[in-house]
Amino acid sequence: MAHAYTPGLKVTTNIKLRKERRLPLKGDVVVNIGDKLSGDDIVARTELPGDVETVNLAGQLGVMPEELKTYMKKNEGDPIEKGETIAETSGFLGLFKTEIKSPIKGSIETISNITGQLILRAPPSPVEIDAYMDGEVVEIMEKEGVVMESTVTFVQGIFGIGGEVRGIIQPIVDTNKDVVGPDLIDESLRGKVLIGGSYVTKEALDKAVKVGAVGLVVGGIGDEVLKDFLGYEIGVAITGNEDKGITLIITEGFGKMNMSSRAFRLLTQHEGDRTSINGATQIRAGVLRPEVIVPLKETSAAHKPRDYSKGLEKGEMVRIIREPYFGTIGKVVELPPNLEKIETESDVRILKVEIEDGKKVSIPRANVEIIEE
Repeated sequence: MAHAYTPGLKVTTNIKLRKERRLPLKGDVVVNIGDKLSGDDIVARTELPGDVETVNLAGQLGVMPEELKTYMKKNEGDPIEKGETIAETSGFLGLFKTEIKSPIKGSIETISNITGQLILRAPPSPVEIDAYMDGEVVEIMEKEGVVMESTVTFVQGIFGIGGEVRGIIQPIVDTNKDVVGPDLIDESLRGKVLIGGSYVTKEALDKAVKVGAVGLVVGGIGDEVLKDFLGYEIGVAITGNEDKGITLIITEGFGKMNMSSRAFRLLTQHEGDRTSINGATQIRAGVLRPEVIVPLKETSAAHKPRDYSKGLEKGEMVRIIREPYFGTIGKVVELPPNLEKIETESDVRILKVEIEDGKKVSIPRANVEIIEE
């Protein structure tokens, strides 16, 4: 029998996690297999080529392209400072010289005696990739990067903004139902990853940025709040490059939505622990979820995740992803084998879910996602 379900969010107490740390182009790996690193340690380095600038040198000098090299003061490959003379004509009796100065600092890449163009390249930009999470180097990708491995508590969210940051976990609410307002934010939260409850206000986000908090994990957010905070309406492309001074992870969805009890419990019990978080999200092909990673002590044995290829099972925790119970968390209590007719008059396989208030509801199996443990 086919299984209708969506593999969903991971909310896991103890799992062995691997992360690729890859350079944008080939460079140098500076660590070895077996090295135990902190998330801040650099694992690989490279340089991105600088921008190019084209100068119509023949035109500016008033000479033919094939004559260019006669007037050059610099050769291909030479470094050059901004304002330094690149080429000049001798003028008439030493007068009326035409002098061309470099508009940038960098180097001379090419001199064309066909087009008369000079191509300058700005200095390369250094790029470093860090380990992101505390752990061990278990694989080297030659000239590209490494694979890190660590035993962690791992919580995924529904949506996020902002990139990779690290900080100390600090709960700022008492329950998963509490709203995060500006009164809960103060200077003591600098460098912290804040754990909230059901909702966050625009004022609270602004204050968190002001005091220097690096991250916030919360159940829900209003779409207008997010739009006001970003200054624009977010599209469907990948997020994670927003430069707002904080990484935000939404665990449940848009609106006021209680953070799942399990996620809230896992995160708050790690108060004071160092965590790595990333708000990058992609909802199209190649789904990318925002994440919270809390490395565990070396003595912790990794939990072996369940094999989800067999589909849903009784006792599974799921999230409902369609109205009227959108965002609700519950436990599968029954999996009727026969097709049943739903309101749309379609015959589908359903499941019965006991939601958090104890109510049992019947849902098409395609309308839930598993919360993977």
